[in-house]
Amino acid sequence: MTTSETADDASTNDASTNEPGTDESRLRDRVITGLVDQVVRGPFGPLDPMLGGHSGLTYRIAGASEEFVIKSVPPGQKAVGRHDMLRQARIMSALADTAVPVPGIRATDEESPAWFAMDLVRGESLEPVLDDPAVEPGLAAARMRRAAEILPALHAVPLDSLPIDGEVLTPADELARWVRTMGAVPPELVPDADRLEALLTAAIPEPVAPVLVHGDYRLGNILSDGTEPAALIDWEIWSPGDPRVELGWFLVFADGTNFPGVGREVAGLPEPGELIDIYSATAGPLTDFTWFDALGRFKMAAIMGHNLRRHREGRHHDPAQELLPETIRQLIVTGIARLA
Repeated sequence: MTTSETADDASTNDASTNEPGTDESRLRDRVITGLVDQVVRGPFGPLDPMLGGHSGLTYRIAGASEEFVIKSVPPGQKAVGRHDMLRQARIMSALADTAVPVPGIRATDEESPAWFAMDLVRGESLEPVLDDPAVEPGLAAARMRRAAEILPALHAVPLDSLPIDGEVLTPADELARWVRTMGAVPPELVPDADRLEALLTAAIPEPVAPVLVHGDYRLGNILSDGTEPAALIDWEIWSPGDPRVELGWFLVFADGTNFPGVGREVAGLPEPGELIDIYSATAGPLTDFTWFDALGRFKMAAIMGHNLRRHREGRHHDPAQELLPETIRQLIVTGIARLA
């Protein structure tokens, strides 16, 4: 079940061959040249497609003693927005010497289609309440607490040390973004979304000092080695923004009751209040957090409604999307309950 796809249409990875003359073969030649320039020794293995992600093509390639992940703009796509691979490489390079765990960037190439190579980091990136295989409950709880401990380090990175290339997103901007997404979903797929939208619109909090936000911070985007976060990955939508937006989104995934029909309840996961306390112990107290809790639910309902609409319109056939209506309803109902 894909839960993190945004309102952008998903790119599809139809690459299936490494024969000479194909796009993959040409990309492999460029990747090898770029890695050799960084004193990476061959021989090199094939360029193996990896599953996951919608903003670009992802591959794995092995050198003589190292392995790498390659992310490339899909052929025919412009390197803008979520498809801007080098923007991801720039932020990870900027974070290399911070307390935020990220893969090392080993090579980049601006020639179309642009790509970058990063170190392959070993670990699991699984959402305990959503993904298979199921994570042992004690391990899932420990990983969630560690993620809450690491998040303040991300938000503490000085913005003037980063390649900032866009406007700061305020709470009002975030709400407007997801109102647009929700507005493209037929109302019958997202019952009472208009009521939740009205409650959110009537109580938009004042922004706080902006920080670096990942944009999709959750265990599904953290490679964990046992209980330890080994690398935070998938930096497609990073930006300067409000830290409470990030924490509200993270907490959506801390409660299996948010996902009836598509997820599971995991015994022993830390309560949202505990995760907020863990975060606040380092980052400081939060204000108006109930609003951001409800915003996270509105955002997830909008994403799932968007995915369900695409399935029913035949744009991306996936029968599993038919399991979403109960979860969409639950997210909206509980979001309303927090603000009503």
